[in-house]
Amino acid sequence: MVSLGDSHSGSTRFPLTRNHYAASSPNSSTRINRNTGRSMRTIRSTFFQDDHSCSEVSRCVSENLTESVIDMRLGELASRTNKPTKPISTEEEFLDLSQAFSDFSVCSSDISGELQRLACLPSPEKELKAEAEEPSAEPEPCLGFLQRETFSTEIIESISPEDLQPTVKICVDGLQSPSIAVKRSAAAKLRLLAKNRSDNRALIGESGAVPALIPLLRCSDPWTQEHAVTALLNLSLHESNKALITNAGAIKSLVYVLKTGTETSKQNAACALLSLALVEENKTSIGACGAIPPLVSLLLNGSTRGKKDALTTLYKLCSVKQNKERAVSAGAVKPLVALVAEQGTGLAEKAMVVLSSLAAVEEGKEAIVEEGGLAALVEAIEDGSVKGKEFAVLTLLQLCADSVRNRGLLVREGGIPPLVALSQSGSARAKHKAETLLGYLREPRQQEGSSSSP
Repeated sequence: MVSLGDSHSGSTRFPLTRNHYAASSPNSSTRINRNTGRSMRTIRSTFFQDDHSCSEVSRCVSENLTESVIDMRLGELASRTNKPTKPISTEEEFLDLSQAFSDFSVCSSDISGELQRLACLPSPEKELKAEAEEPSAEPEPCLGFLQRETFSTEIIESISPEDLQPTVKICVDGLQSPSIAVKRSAAAKLRLLAKNRSDNRALIGESGAVPALIPLLRCSDPWTQEHAVTALLNLSLHESNKALITNAGAIKSLVYVLKTGTETSKQNAACALLSLALVEENKTSIGACGAIPPLVSLLLNGSTRGKKDALTTLYKLCSVKQNKERAVSAGAVKPLVALVAEQGTGLAEKAMVVLSSLAAVEEGKEAIVEEGGLAALVEAIEDGSVKGKEFAVLTLLQLCADSVRNRGLLVREGGIPPLVALSQSGSARAKHKAETLLGYLREPRQQEGSSSSP
């Protein structure tokens, strides 16, 4: 996962200089020109130097949404402000979510993997070739905008939300353009504007962006969909925007992205649902809208980061009983048990926490035992991390507290020796749980002995 700190790191692809803007001539004090090393006009001329359709590209771009208009506006605002850019620490970036989760729960946000995705984008030459093969495809009106993210972010950080309002309005209007390319560009810019700053998120939410972004979640263009879902994720980190997003009917469309989107879109849709699930009444709605099955699918087929996002979202949703039952019905237990054995990835502990939650319902207990969960949890007590051992013994205690049958199965799986060792050398919490569980394991033998006596 790429953290926000990474997004502020220096880029070798587009080197930065301190002097981004300079007066174009002694006679003009209002016109601003970029440094040649950062000029997107220079970069674009390189992209299109062998392409005689360059003039066609410039004609089909929305005048309000070209990067020259928006960046010129941002540059004018930045030139009026002498505030130094304040670096944002990772702790500050995740403050909204980290306070709501325990130490085993982490929310990845767009804040999530954006640079990694950009590094995987095809080269401009390949993009041009693809456009040539598909005459109907519209050229990207802000080609290179996201690649210049560090430059743009530095400008944005020095501008007040009041000064950004006209730029935000241009982007919100662009979301309703008939051109997919213009919508894609507008969503990408709002995604960036909402990425770091809470005051920008509030401004964008108040500017009517949310209801305009939601239809783009069902857009057939994968990049437009990805920009839209990530923009909504970033906006959802501002508390007052959560209600705007849910009231505008975003949950079903976010579930649609979970089912149909790119890997990054699915991950960010999961995180957006997680952010919305911080509001208690949203948990039931999210489950009722069908979020659990695609989350289980992401758990099965996603990347390591996708699995972590799915686990954290499932954990939050499964504090509601109906969602526990939905997760069991969707087949969540089997991949969770498999993940318990994956040491070193950070997935095992999270998987055990979700299993512990599902063990609170009878269907969950039965499924965990049927899928070999007892053996996996015993191995976690033997070989897992300190936290992993705590979660494993807690889950076993839930499975065996009211089930004589499960106690017997645990004994057959060789559970007593590692539990004895844990009761002697584990953490204080693990020792207490292990001793309690060992007390339960002695009861079946006493009952069997008493039943066999005359």
